[in-house]
Amino acid sequence: MKQGPLPSVDSPDDMTGPTDLPICGPLPTRVGVSGAAPDEPLGVVAVGPAGAERRAVLATLLELDPVMLTVPAGSWLVVRDAKVPTRAAFVPGYRQPHSYGADRDAAGPALARPPRRVELSVPQPLLRHFTLVDVPDTATLGVSGTRVLLEAAGRAGALLFVIAADQAFTAAELNLLAEVAPTSVEVVFAVTPGAAGWAPLADGTATTEGAGASVPPVGGAETEVDAVAVTVEAHRAALLAAVPALAGARWFPVDGADTAADLRRALVGWASREGLQRASVDPPVLPGQQGRVAVAADPGDWSERLDRHTRSCAQRIRQHLALELANIHLRAVQEIVFGVGCAGLPDLLDREMAALSLLATAQCDQAVRGIMTDVASQVLGAPPAEGVRRRIAAAVQYGLADHRPGHELDKVLLITSTAGVAELTGLEAIDAAASYPVASRDEVLPPIAVALSGGCWQQWRTPGNGDHSAARAWSQRAVREVELGLSREISRRFEVIRLSLGVVLSDAVDHGILLA
Repeated sequence: MKQGPLPSVDSPDDMTGPTDLPICGPLPTRVGVSGAAPDEPLGVVAVGPAGAERRAVLATLLELDPVMLTVPAGSWLVVRDAKVPTRAAFVPGYRQPHSYGADRDAAGPALARPPRRVELSVPQPLLRHFTLVDVPDTATLGVSGTRVLLEAAGRAGALLFVIAADQAFTAAELNLLAEVAPTSVEVVFAVTPGAAGWAPLADGTATTEGAGASVPPVGGAETEVDAVAVTVEAHRAALLAAVPALAGARWFPVDGADTAADLRRALVGWASREGLQRASVDPPVLPGQQGRVAVAADPGDWSERLDRHTRSCAQRIRQHLALELANIHLRAVQEIVFGVGCAGLPDLLDREMAALSLLATAQCDQAVRGIMTDVASQVLGAPPAEGVRRRIAAAVQYGLADHRPGHELDKVLLITSTAGVAELTGLEAIDAAASYPVASRDEVLPPIAVALSGGCWQQWRTPGNGDHSAARAWSQRAVREVELGLSREISRRFEVIRLSLGVVLSDAVDHGILLA
């Protein structure tokens, strides 16, 4: 089968074609909770408002000094089990992590920008059951940070929400929990003492800020009550008034090592059940994983169908990402004018780029799966079994290297201080840009990664550099360059998919059987 050349790297491929083909399916328009793969490591993602002593709760669970869990503002912390304690910072723009000591007095490396994540490895029996992940405070996540959190929680499997006795659920936190509630993610709540211990809120009620729900104090003036139980029940009732789907979630008061034991046992119990369930999802041998697969007697003009679908999917994804980037620019302008100002621009844009990377990756993965299934169904005469689909995907992935010499797909797009986009290639560079790393991927294409370089932080956090007009112009240019860079990448990715899948299916048609 005759194949065309790769699209130019210097300019985006202006593909045209039908956009109403259903092959891509309803592409995801935002990042959210997705099911975990069977081989995805178990994890517990901890989140909550500032002032709830979340770090102290995690340190108690891990029997560590809370100072060990300190990370730069905006960074994620991933704690794993290991025989030798280590700590490393993963920074976009670098291929190798920055290592620093794992003891409490070790100073972190001097970095131009905050790392996307810090990985701490310690010998701790609890971590043999699951990885513990701590994310920034809920008030600092914003729209994009919440989307990244939801994606991580879906893969990890459990969400630990830590709130203090004298705090109330905000509207943003309730929205976060409402999105998690109907999914398979296990939600667990930990309540810690407030500034005045286990005393109720100042007005004597537990409320949900922005939700309009309130719970009167239990008991009267002449009734002796358990302040801890009353506080926990008041928080639970206030939550259920807004998110009734979380009625089955478990609540634990945590005030020291003794009270954290119940929480620890609950998390270990969840990990045991979840591990068995994930292990039972994939059978040892998938249908069609072995043996020869016959090709249809008349596969028709499958190559033309493949061409149409790759053009259509690439165009739809580019359009979706262009709309998302327009919304990102709007949120950046709002941050400059009504938020923190110019100094907050790098943090916001970097969070937005992290969420955009996950969205673009999910859209490409779903579209490629749809293309392979549809075209292979025409060639084989029936929808391929899961084992056959994986064989085709492995063959396509193996053949990608033959169709992309000098045009690596595993790259990071870095926004520079001049509002341009630089490229850094290598799977290690992609891993350094992940807030919650991926252990393994069954998808054909590598992830898409976009981040800000350290120069952006240095530029907009310089004292006196507070020109709102300049910041708005810079953000507009940066977003535009990202759009052009992503457009080129999307076009190139689907072109190499067309070439590689075309070779695999052409060989099958020529030999009458699938050789993958």
